[in-house]
Amino acid sequence: MSKRDYYFDNAKFILIFFVVFGHLIRSYIGDNPTIFALYATIYLFHMPGFILVSGFFAKSFYKKGYIKKISQKILLPFFIFQLVYSIFYFFLYEEKAFEFNLLIPHWSLWFLLSLFFWNVLLLVSVKWLKLKPVIAISAAFIIGIFIGVIEHNLSVLSFARTFVFFPFFLVGYYLKKEHFTYLSGKTIRTVLVVVSLMIYYFAYTHSDIDQKWLLGSSSFADLGASDLEGILMRVAIYVLSFTMIAAFFAYVPRKKFFFTDWGKNTLYVYLLHGFIIKTFRNSEVVNTAESVVLLLTVSLLLTMLLSSPVVTTITQPLIETKWSRLKRMLKREPEAKNIKEK
Repeated sequence: MSKRDYYFDNAKFILIFFVVFGHLIRSYIGDNPTIFALYATIYLFHMPGFILVSGFFAKSFYKKGYIKKISQKILLPFFIFQLVYSIFYFFLYEEKAFEFNLLIPHWSLWFLLSLFFWNVLLLVSVKWLKLKPVIAISAAFIIGIFIGVIEHNLSVLSFARTFVFFPFFLVGYYLKKEHFTYLSGKTIRTVLVVVSLMIYYFAYTHSDIDQKWLLGSSSFADLGASDLEGILMRVAIYVLSFTMIAAFFAYVPRKKFFFTDWGKNTLYVYLLHGFIIKTFRNSEVVNTAESVVLLLTVSLLLTMLLSSPVVTTITQPLIETKWSRLKRMLKREPEAKNIKEK
């Protein structure tokens, strides 16, 4: 594996750690400005960064059978986990009736649905319409900005988030490896870290801002803003998000570490951590665990656990609809047994 591969695997593992941490601290943002500032700063780049990387690795979209391949890889796990989450919520919240709805994705499952549509939109804009990069990116930003004007049904099939976050996916597709290397320059890194601290300070001093602005799932009206205010806010969030994404990738290590290989298992962490986070939010522990250090530690341990070979082997049939890891594990056991007997 090359150093460049290490770089992106490191980036993906660190990003999924921030996803877990961001979800874990959600319960405390209303009472603690420090935690709100952390939450807001993280939300500016963790999912946008993931989406950008997804776009970067979508360069083979033009190959024959690509849509069929991503349908199996993305939509099948979505259907499975939409059902699993429906059952989970039925018992967790002691609901009176079981409900299974494929149109409204549960919690974090919006990402899978949107990821499928981003690939389709990429195919339409780049392959079919043959739009030039500047035109395609400009159109994506314009739609992403103005989508908040629509007031109804934005959560259906992750409609709003698909268009709000598509610019990150499209920019990622057009990026080259050299662009990430450019960010490692000393001057660039210094400027980015200073700007990042300024963004954190702004979030700390404005902890009354509605965090839903960062989710990209609500209309401007639902957020209590006029269309003009909403448009300006969305533009500002785009600028801040791309700044934070640049700052993040400027500091991603390029060498191999103990967690590097786990960067390949981010989908496992993403789909599985929700069951633990939702249970945590519904428990009494949420009122006693306000230490940032403790929450960071728990998030890291949870990310490592869900990335581990044991968990990924057991859950692969659900997430990838494959049994290859389990078969390899079962194959090794008899071999080990025979060696011991000899």
